[in-house]
Amino acid sequence: MADEPDAQESFDRRALIESVIAAELERQALEGAQRIDVTAMAEAIEAALAANEPAEPDFDDGRRPEELNATNDD
Repeated sequence: MADEPDAQESFDRRALIESVIAAELERQALEGAQRIDVTAMAEAIEAALAANEPAEPDFDDGRRPEELNATNDD
């Protein structure tokens, strides 16, 4: 199906999550944390995934130059 991620996308997503978890655990350890801050971990993962998501396909950034004329070029 078109909406299902392929194996490479799934692998890339998993690799991204793994690297974010490792980095966040390292950051917390360096700060002397005695327990894992699960909220900070979730926020780090969400931020990384959001930054890695493609733009929405229906995104419309305005008119193309060939669509402009004297009445709609503002």
